[in-house]
Amino acid sequence: MNFKEGKTEADESHVSMIPGAPEAQSSKTPQYLVAMAVSIIMVSAGTTIGWSSPALVEMRSPNATLPLTVEEGSWVSSLLAIGACIGSIPAGSMVEQIGRKWTIMSLSVPTTVSWILMHCATTVNMVYIARFIAGISLGAVCAACPVYLVEIAEDSIRGTLGSMFQLMLVTGVMYTYVIGAIFPYTELPLFCGVLNIIFVVLFFKAPESPIYLLQKGRKDEAEDALICLRGKQYNVHKELEAMEEEINSKKAEKVPFLKELSKRSSVLSLLVCLILMFFQQLSGINVVIFFMESIFHDAGSTLSPDISTIIAGVAQMLATLGSTVLIDYTGRRILLQISSTVMALCLAVLGYYFHEKTKGSDVTQFGSIPVIAVVVFIIMYGIGFGPIPWLMSGEILPPEVKGTGLGIASSFKWFLAFAVTKAFQPINDALGPATSYWIFALICITGFFFSTFVIIETKGKSLIEIQEEMFGKKGKKKKTKKSNGVV
Repeated sequence: MNFKEGKTEADESHVSMIPGAPEAQSSKTPQYLVAMAVSIIMVSAGTTIGWSSPALVEMRSPNATLPLTVEEGSWVSSLLAIGACIGSIPAGSMVEQIGRKWTIMSLSVPTTVSWILMHCATTVNMVYIARFIAGISLGAVCAACPVYLVEIAEDSIRGTLGSMFQLMLVTGVMYTYVIGAIFPYTELPLFCGVLNIIFVVLFFKAPESPIYLLQKGRKDEAEDALICLRGKQYNVHKELEAMEEEINSKKAEKVPFLKELSKRSSVLSLLVCLILMFFQQLSGINVVIFFMESIFHDAGSTLSPDISTIIAGVAQMLATLGSTVLIDYTGRRILLQISSTVMALCLAVLGYYFHEKTKGSDVTQFGSIPVIAVVVFIIMYGIGFGPIPWLMSGEILPPEVKGTGLGIASSFKWFLAFAVTKAFQPINDALGPATSYWIFALICITGFFFSTFVIIETKGKSLIEIQEEMFGKKGKKKKTKKSNGVV
């Protein structure tokens, strides 16, 4: 896929030279094409998450080529999160040193290696190593891709492109559910690994982030990248100048990186990112999916476990797609508020369901209510607290610490994922499922108040405007004319 549109002297006429004539609109198509190309690595990352659901069921069978015990299966799942927790941190530095594009390109290598190891695995230790390597790549993708997507998009579609990250992750999960239901687990790595080859072919000629190029003093390359992303008929100079002015003002301060990271603006924005990740992981999504098969069975469903997981995957994928479409129309905050409110209600219903089940009541009297609660919960997660924390982390972090900040936020997210996965069963045994669900419901309610009173609305605002609104710098801003998403 060739995104590059070469610039010649004739191209300098891409701006109308007639006084008073309206400027040409930017083209959204190149931005969508680049986002679609980079999304393949996100789908690949999603397959590493979804692999365990179909594969571990087969591998726990005594007749499996490589049988696993329950404890071994638990570590196979957990090592992915541990690897992701570790891989997120260096990725934050890599995007600042070698660039967003080449960091993302390089991540296809460890993912491919992990799938080769998985396909050739003859011992449990080989599976452990493969999952750990896959986790490192997963964490790095989570840290690098949101930075790139946010920085290549203009303000009017930044929400749509930024939320594609979560959409592609759940698409990858769904991909493994479907492939795993058709083919044996021994062939699943082949279908997952081929995605990395497709990604390299499609993404190779994509442009680097213009913001990164300007930070490195490569203005001509940044201009070429913007022309590639916005179209040759669009005047990129205003947007380029706004970016350059902001970057130069930061450079003029000459603040060492560690001091930059410790500044109030950096600390507060990173804290918001971490809290968003906290609510994402402690919303109860993993617990709902954990008990989904039991809920479907008790409600009288005759669906197989494979079909149940596919239903969950489809619901989450469609919901995240809906969020991608809605996010630049409704805004981020309202979707977080709706998501947290409805998720809390669904968890309260499920808590009551498990309360009655534990008492020995006939839960079939509830009919399909718990099943509906599960599906609605998954949809609401996909609309709000699934994709938006990733998008907003890329939006609210200052440019100087964005890579490192997203690495820290991604690492924290995967640490929580590991902690919830390993700690849930002992807590559930001690308190009971009903109490566990009600605790998650209270966390979701807290998430509603956080979204209402702390989170700012970033819809339609430039990255510079977001920083000014968050940290009260509006008085320092020069008046500029805003047209077609350019400051």
